[in-house]
Amino acid sequence: MLEDTCPHCDSKGWAFTYILDQTPHFHLLCDVHPLVEGHLLIIPKRHISCAGAYTIEEWTDFKKLYENAQHFIFKHFGSVATFEHGNIGQTVFHSHVHLLPFQGTCKDIVPETALTRLDTIEQIVTLFKQEGKYLFFSIDQQKWIVDTALGVPRFFRDRFAKALGCHERGDWKAIRKEHRLMEICAEENRRCQLSYQTSVKSR
Repeated sequence: MLEDTCPHCDSKGWAFTYILDQTPHFHLLCDVHPLVEGHLLIIPKRHISCAGAYTIEEWTDFKKLYENAQHFIFKHFGSVATFEHGNIGQTVFHSHVHLLPFQGTCKDIVPETALTRLDTIEQIVTLFKQEGKYLFFSIDQQKWIVDTALGVPRFFRDRFAKALGCHERGDWKAIRKEHRLMEICAEENRRCQLSYQTSVKSR
């Protein structure tokens, strides 16, 4: 099911400028408004709120693409973090899991004592069934959920932007109005796209 007004449903729209890969259920692409070079998104083809609501078939498909994307980022940039606003803090209401290079600790993102460790990313399915929302992030192999009382629009984008020293990139809607910054983002995404294509060919 697709939504006419959703930018993540329109595979020919601006959000899909830098497509890297696709599977039966998902697209992998560069974020048009990256926080850093190597900032990727995994977007389901079906209009759905968050990863906690994926079907079993979608999870099987997602996990392979997610692990491949993590491996690519770690190999080319030396570190990897991921996050998803599980039906809270979203500004586009169609699931999109972020992956990006990040060297730091969980306290750089959430200094509050509001973290719970997860063993697997699939545990967010249970959380979503129980609470209808979650805030998930990971750094390398460590995974956490955050107290949803902290949830605000762009929760993770703004916090990762601050930790990365690029405050100006937190608000993706504001970036779209900055011509020079959009040119820089485009250059970063073209390099990332080329790196990914080279990486796939070398497998």
